[in-house]
Amino acid sequence: MPVSFLLLLILFSVSLIVVLFLRPGITVTRGGKIMAFLVLFFLPILCASMGISSELERSKSTAFCLSCHIMEPYGKSLRVDDPAYLAAAHYQNHRVPVDEACYTCHTNYAMFGTAKAKLRGLRHVYIYYFTTPPPPEKIKLYESFNNRECLHCHEGARSFEQGAIHNSDPYLLPAIKANKKSCLSSGCHEVVHNVGTLANVKFWNGGS
Repeated sequence: MPVSFLLLLILFSVSLIVVLFLRPGITVTRGGKIMAFLVLFFLPILCASMGISSELERSKSTAFCLSCHIMEPYGKSLRVDDPAYLAAAHYQNHRVPVDEACYTCHTNYAMFGTAKAKLRGLRHVYIYYFTTPPPPEKIKLYESFNNRECLHCHEGARSFEQGAIHNSDPYLLPAIKANKKSCLSSGCHEVVHNVGTLANVKFWNGGS
């Protein structure tokens, strides 16, 4: 939804509301009553729903997530020049959409995953403005990372299904798919963002 269209719709609605307040007599007729209903109820609801939809879509963007300075180290970790850093490897190799990298990995892919993510986002706003937010290196996930979020993309991929490490033990791959063995377990992919170590690493220049 183009922002310019939404702004025009809002300006149009405001203009009609001003007309109604300046000339309330036009609501006497049937057509005037219909116009008043549209202007005072339908158009505001339409503008609000379109605005919310637009902002929800924008909140999926990597730029939006990293616009908070507390998240700055996490954005920086996406450019660590070390394939052991899980987030960096996914971001730099476009295993996730770079414009929606945070959303892709941190949204629960269950039925109400997106709604839960947005509600948690509101909690983040509350913490940021009304309490003392923790330092970046102290930020923790609300719950253990579910393999489901990894399998959403990797299940069925040849590199995952036929990978030597994944098949070194006949019980390992089934355990991963059943979420009994975490992808982030020690010895697997435990290095994710590790923002506390960024002072000691090299960074990728983005191909420039």
